[in-house]
Amino acid sequence: MCQNHHKGNSFHDENLYFWLKIKNPMQDPIEIARVNRKILEKILDNHSLEQLNKVPEGFSNNLIWNIAHVVVTQQLLVYKLSGLPMMIDDEMVDKYRKGTKTEEVVNQEEVDKVKALLFSTLDQTEKDLKADIFKGFKEYPTSTGFVLKSLQGALNFNNFHEGIHLGYVLALKKSL
Repeated sequence: MCQNHHKGNSFHDENLYFWLKIKNPMQDPIEIARVNRKILEKILDNHSLEQLNKVPEGFSNNLIWNIAHVVVTQQLLVYKLSGLPMMIDDEMVDKYRKGTKTEEVVNQEEVDKVKALLFSTLDQTEKDLKADIFKGFKEYPTSTGFVLKSLQGALNFNNFHEGIHLGYVLALKKSL
């Protein structure tokens, strides 16, 4: 369970969604993720399939890998670490998880799937937060050295992670 406190109340004593939306003086992490993903959606919309698949010299991945990777990582951080089923299949996880790289050309059908998942995953996360389905969390040390200890930590870290990959996407875009 979450051990973080806000004004003396532990998260498990009140609905996390309520805390994020009503009591938290900081910005809602789902809103922040949506803004980032709208930028990623524009990248998908404004680049050809060939551009999305191109791995420029000096890079190990392409635009579509980075965009799919943020979808996969959000699902792993928020759902898998909470012991809940993810909205994505194991094949997608295996293709885009941390430590993988671009191995094959992605077709338009897969680009469309990734584009749809950019927002459907966030919409479902928001619904699940409202429904208060997140009851547990498996502590996880990230590759940056930060240890995730709660769902709130995972939501916040996810936005940090997505920002890093937005930076990669913008650098890749300039290299095309």
